[in-house]
Amino acid sequence: MTQVHSLWKTTTSLPVVGGTLGKRVFSFAFSQKAPYFATIHPRVTELRPNYAEVVIPKRRRVQNHIGTVHAIALCNGLEMAMGALAEATIPRDKRWIPKGMEVAYTAKATSDITCTAETDQEQWDTAEGDLPVRVKGVRDDGTVVIEGVINLWVTSKRK
Repeated sequence: MTQVHSLWKTTTSLPVVGGTLGKRVFSFAFSQKAPYFATIHPRVTELRPNYAEVVIPKRRRVQNHIGTVHAIALCNGLEMAMGALAEATIPRDKRWIPKGMEVAYTAKATSDITCTAETDQEQWDTAEGDLPVRVKGVRDDGTVVIEGVINLWVTSKRK
Protein backbone atom coordinates (compact mmCIF):
# COMPACT_ATOMS: atom_id res chain seq x y z
CA MET A 1 0.00 0.00 0.00
CA THR A 2 1.39 3.41 -0.97
CA GLN A 3 1.67 6.34 1.48
CA VAL A 4 -1.28 8.13 -0.11
CA HIS A 5 -3.49 5.05 -0.03
CA SER A 6 -2.45 4.41 3.58
CA LEU A 7 -3.31 8.03 4.53
CA TRP A 8 -6.71 7.62 2.84
CA LYS A 9 -7.40 4.41 4.76
CA THR A 10 -6.33 6.01 8.04
CA THR A 11 -8.29 9.25 7.71
CA THR A 12 -11.48 7.59 6.50
CA SER A 13 -11.53 4.83 9.10
CA LEU A 14 -10.78 6.73 12.32
CA PRO A 15 -13.53 5.98 14.86
CA VAL A 16 -14.15 9.61 15.84
CA VAL A 17 -13.39 11.29 12.51
CA GLY A 18 -14.10 8.59 9.91
CA GLY A 19 -16.44 8.88 6.92
CA THR A 20 -17.26 12.38 5.77
CA LEU A 21 -14.92 14.31 8.06
CA GLY A 22 -12.04 11.93 7.35
CA LYS A 23 -12.56 12.43 3.61
CA ARG A 24 -12.47 16.20 4.11
CA VAL A 25 -9.25 15.94 6.14
CA PHE A 26 -7.68 13.80 3.42
CA SER A 27 -8.90 16.16 0.67
CA PHE A 28 -7.37 19.16 2.43
CA ALA A 29 -4.07 17.36 3.03
CA PHE A 30 -3.86 16.08 -0.56
CA SER A 31 -4.69 19.57 -1.88
CA GLN A 32 -1.63 20.90 -0.11
CA LYS A 33 0.61 18.58 -2.12
CA ALA A 34 -0.21 20.66 -5.22
CA PRO A 35 -1.72 23.89 -3.82
CA TYR A 36 -3.52 24.81 -7.06
CA PHE A 37 -5.90 21.91 -6.38
CA ALA A 38 -7.24 23.86 -3.38
CA THR A 39 -8.69 26.52 -5.72
CA ILE A 40 -11.60 24.21 -6.57
CA HIS A 41 -12.28 23.12 -2.95
CA PRO A 42 -12.20 19.45 -3.95
CA ARG A 43 -13.64 16.57 -1.96
CA VAL A 44 -12.03 13.18 -2.51
CA THR A 45 -14.95 10.77 -2.11
CA GLU A 46 -13.30 7.50 -3.11
CA LEU A 47 -9.75 6.31 -3.53
CA ARG A 48 -8.32 2.90 -4.19
CA PRO A 49 -5.67 1.52 -6.53
CA ASN A 50 -6.74 2.20 -10.14
CA TYR A 51 -9.67 4.44 -9.18
CA ALA A 52 -10.16 7.91 -7.71
CA GLU A 53 -13.20 10.14 -7.39
CA VAL A 54 -13.11 13.87 -6.64
CA VAL A 55 -16.13 16.19 -6.36
CA ILE A 56 -15.88 19.82 -7.44
CA PRO A 57 -18.62 21.79 -5.70
CA LYS A 58 -20.34 24.28 -8.02
CA ARG A 59 -19.75 27.63 -6.40
CA ARG A 60 -19.19 31.13 -7.68
CA ARG A 61 -15.38 30.91 -7.56
CA VAL A 62 -15.27 28.12 -10.16
CA GLN A 63 -17.94 29.48 -12.50
CA ASN A 64 -17.46 31.05 -15.90
CA HIS A 65 -19.37 33.92 -17.48
CA ILE A 66 -22.46 31.75 -18.17
CA GLY A 67 -22.69 30.35 -14.65
CA THR A 68 -21.39 26.84 -15.31
CA VAL A 69 -18.27 25.23 -13.84
CA HIS A 70 -15.30 26.61 -15.79
CA ALA A 71 -13.44 24.29 -18.16
CA ILE A 72 -10.13 24.81 -16.37
CA ALA A 73 -11.73 24.00 -12.99
CA LEU A 74 -12.97 20.77 -14.58
CA CYS A 75 -9.47 19.96 -15.84
CA ASN A 76 -8.08 20.73 -12.38
CA GLY A 77 -10.53 18.23 -10.85
CA LEU A 78 -9.63 15.59 -13.42
CA GLU A 79 -5.93 16.12 -12.79
CA MET A 80 -6.42 15.83 -9.03
CA ALA A 81 -8.33 12.56 -9.48
CA MET A 82 -5.59 11.27 -11.77
CA GLY A 83 -2.87 12.31 -9.31
CA ALA A 84 -4.60 10.61 -6.39
CA LEU A 85 -5.07 7.45 -8.47
CA ALA A 86 -1.42 7.48 -9.57
CA GLU A 87 -0.15 7.98 -6.03
CA ALA A 88 -2.40 5.22 -4.70
CA THR A 89 -1.48 2.77 -7.45
CA ILE A 90 2.11 3.20 -8.61
CA PRO A 91 4.55 0.44 -7.70
CA ARG A 92 7.28 1.53 -5.25
CA ASP A 93 10.02 1.17 -7.86
CA LYS A 94 8.33 3.53 -10.36
CA ARG A 95 7.69 7.26 -10.65
CA TRP A 96 5.29 9.26 -12.78
CA ILE A 97 4.73 12.71 -14.20
CA PRO A 98 1.82 14.02 -16.30
CA LYS A 99 2.71 14.22 -19.96
CA GLY A 100 -0.45 15.60 -21.53
CA MET A 101 -4.21 15.84 -21.39
CA GLU A 102 -6.82 15.43 -24.10
CA VAL A 103 -10.40 16.24 -23.15
CA ALA A 104 -13.74 16.89 -24.78
CA TYR A 105 -16.38 19.11 -23.21
CA THR A 106 -19.63 17.27 -23.87
CA ALA A 107 -22.28 19.19 -21.88
CA LYS A 108 -22.71 22.19 -19.61
CA ALA A 109 -21.39 21.70 -16.08
CA THR A 110 -24.45 23.03 -14.24
CA SER A 111 -24.09 21.22 -10.89
CA ASP A 112 -21.40 19.81 -8.64
CA ILE A 113 -19.12 17.68 -10.83
CA THR A 114 -17.82 14.25 -9.90
CA CYS A 115 -14.43 13.71 -11.54
CA THR A 116 -13.16 10.16 -11.88
CA ALA A 117 -9.89 8.62 -13.01
CA GLU A 118 -9.46 4.94 -13.88
CA THR A 119 -6.73 2.57 -14.96
CA ASP A 120 -6.24 -1.19 -15.09
CA GLN A 121 -3.65 -2.87 -12.88
CA GLU A 122 -1.98 -4.46 -15.91
CA GLN A 123 -1.08 -0.97 -17.13
CA TRP A 124 0.94 -0.33 -13.97
CA ASP A 125 2.46 -3.80 -13.82
CA THR A 126 4.10 -3.30 -17.21
CA ALA A 127 4.43 0.50 -17.16
CA GLU A 128 7.50 2.00 -18.78
CA GLY A 129 6.76 5.13 -20.75
CA ASP A 130 3.24 6.21 -21.69
CA LEU A 131 0.38 5.23 -19.43
CA PRO A 132 -3.09 6.57 -20.37
CA VAL A 133 -5.48 7.35 -17.50
CA ARG A 134 -9.18 7.49 -18.41
CA VAL A 135 -10.89 10.54 -16.89
CA LYS A 136 -14.39 11.98 -16.91
CA GLY A 137 -16.57 14.49 -15.09
CA VAL A 138 -20.26 13.88 -14.44
CA ARG A 139 -23.09 16.17 -13.34
CA ASP A 140 -25.43 15.26 -10.48
CA ASP A 141 -27.99 14.00 -13.04
CA GLY A 142 -25.48 11.53 -14.54
CA THR A 143 -24.65 13.55 -17.66
CA VAL A 144 -20.98 13.40 -18.69
CA VAL A 145 -19.73 16.98 -19.09
CA ILE A 146 -16.06 16.27 -19.79
CA GLU A 147 -14.13 13.14 -20.72
CA GLY A 148 -10.74 12.22 -22.02
CA VAL A 149 -7.32 10.84 -21.23
CA ILE A 150 -4.43 12.12 -19.17
CA ASN A 151 -1.18 10.55 -20.34
CA LEU A 152 1.47 9.85 -17.74
CA TRP A 153 5.14 9.21 -18.29
CA VAL A 154 6.11 6.32 -16.01
CA THR A 155 9.73 5.30 -15.47
CA SER A 156 11.79 3.27 -13.04
CA LYS A 157 13.27 5.18 -10.12
CA ARG A 158 16.99 5.69 -10.35
CA LYS A 159 18.95 4.05 -7.60
